[in-house]
Amino acid sequence: QVQLRESGGGLVQPGDSLTLSCEATGRTFRSFIMGWFRQAPGKEREFVASITWSSGSTYYADSVKGRFTISRDNAKKTMYLQINSLKPEDTAVYYCAAKQLYQSGRYLLPNDYDYWGQGTQVTVSS
Repeated sequence: QVQLRESGGGLVQPGDSLTLSCEATGRTFRSFIMGWFRQAPGKEREFVASITWSSGSTYYADSVKGRFTISRDNAKKTMYLQINSLKPEDTAVYYCAAKQLYQSGRYLLPNDYDYWGQGTQVTVSS
């Protein structure tokens, strides 16, 4: 069984930086792809970034390229999302997700992922 737990959200001002963490427990993640999604009020959950656990290969949504950085720490079994130059439109609940990887590819839809954390709220407001 895989369990994911996000942390690091909060209330920040525009222009601030924030790092979200996703701690994974339950099994080895060498054959997994991990992702970050976000969901703003009244909107659908959207893909933000993903990382292949074994290779560290990353992929980003066009809307966050250059400001968001996804990474992972194998020893800590933790994934991170660093967000720079935060904007009010970044306000959302941020979720981490995991999928066992059987075939390489782009996994951009929530339904692609098997395991989810409970989410952490990020609010950007002055």
